[in-house]
Amino acid sequence: MGDLILVIDEGTTSTRAMLFGHDGACLATEQRDLTQHYPRPGWVEHDAEEIWASSLACARGAVAAAGGAGRVAAVGITNQRETIVFWSRRTGRALAPAIVWQDRRTAELCARLKAEGHEETVQARTGLLLDPYFSASKIAWALDHWPQLREASDDLCVGTVESWLVFKLSGGLHVSDSTNASRTALMDIGTGRWDDGLLGLWGVPEALLPRIVDCAGPIASTRPEHFGIGLPIAGMAGDQQAASIGQACLAPGDSKATFGTGAFILTHAGTEPPRSRHRLLSTIAWQLDGERRYALEGSVFVAGSLIKWLRDDLGLLASAAETEALARSVPDSGGVQIVPGHSGLGAPYWRPEARGAITGLSFATGRAEIARAALEAMAHQTHDLMTAFAADGAPWQALKIDGGMASNAWLAQDLADMLGVAVERPAFVETTALGAAMLAGLGCGMFASLEEAATMRGAVERFEPAMAAEVREARLAGWKKAVEGVLASSRT
Repeated sequence: MGDLILVIDEGTTSTRAMLFGHDGACLATEQRDLTQHYPRPGWVEHDAEEIWASSLACARGAVAAAGGAGRVAAVGITNQRETIVFWSRRTGRALAPAIVWQDRRTAELCARLKAEGHEETVQARTGLLLDPYFSASKIAWALDHWPQLREASDDLCVGTVESWLVFKLSGGLHVSDSTNASRTALMDIGTGRWDDGLLGLWGVPEALLPRIVDCAGPIASTRPEHFGIGLPIAGMAGDQQAASIGQACLAPGDSKATFGTGAFILTHAGTEPPRSRHRLLSTIAWQLDGERRYALEGSVFVAGSLIKWLRDDLGLLASAAETEALARSVPDSGGVQIVPGHSGLGAPYWRPEARGAITGLSFATGRAEIARAALEAMAHQTHDLMTAFAADGAPWQALKIDGGMASNAWLAQDLADMLGVAVERPAFVETTALGAAMLAGLGCGMFASLEEAATMRGAVERFEPAMAAEVREARLAGWKKAVEGVLASSRT
């Protein structure tokens, strides 16, 4: 058996393959951007064939960097969650665009089901809410609007991104790991199985869906033509659960926040599904040997994508990294507040119809103030979630951060200041891929437990709160006023 772990990390804006040693060292990275398609306002799609081609190309590049597939002990997969793919069981070809987690086309459907009183049942069984974010409404919409899917009948496969990749890598195995399945709003997270009542509610035949499997173990094997030899696929988890594992959030109360395209906070909840009274989500943290661990989750839809918008669409930034120097160049945002509602507002508001806003502009406002306000919005949104977690009996003692935005030290310190808790940042911030590597290492026998695999995490840096209370309160008051304005305008 080889001594390296290959991870395919298929994200929202790019696909990567990374090669890890058993000590957590990242030895190689191959990356390709993923094209975003916006056919209508509120619609977001990917080309599933591009996802597959990019994933395979990146994986082959990483295998070549390893010196050949013989060096690889196992493959781990982590992926953008809730995005749904439709393909032919017979040909293995995609039959329609992949509908991305950010897509809001099913907002009216979700609102109607909520008005009919279905949300309480959905939340009790799935831990989720009636929102376009989750996969079930996307599947229901696609089956209703795309004739080629109805015509495919028994030939149709439907699955999240890791399911699509395993099907293609293995040559036809249709499976989904428990963490991804828990994000569809079709799975009973208490039993770990597809729920007949939920399938009926959404009109989704179970025959289209994958078999639900553990997050680690002998899941599948790749076809020899992909890498020269067959490689065991031994670990899988949705990106946020993988990041939580990569941050060693293995005990109840451990909390992490990933700042990528969106921002996602998970607090480990133990062996029983938590029940939120403040519009947070209950989700599966991992499943091993048929036993599940759970987490409480808060989801923010727009984080790094706000910076990308300022850079690519408005031309205010030369690079995302420039935001740190700009934020440090001014004493404050000059009263500017940015509410990143570009894809609606997530937890704890759950307002898919909301839109973003920039308030407090004056002729004294420049690039620096806007860049700083964009970064400050990350801490403001996180503070909203911290308040909801505490109200649900899950206060944060510290927060472990990761993702692309976590490399910004100004942001890390601002989070500590606004939250009033220590913030930990690992030296290696790409913990989503690291978590998938830990699962694959466990699944192939390289590690005996997740606790043993957690040594891969490595060194961390701590940021301690240092902001005066009156400054914090003034900022939060301005944020609250700006959010109230967005919520009011979305009702008109």
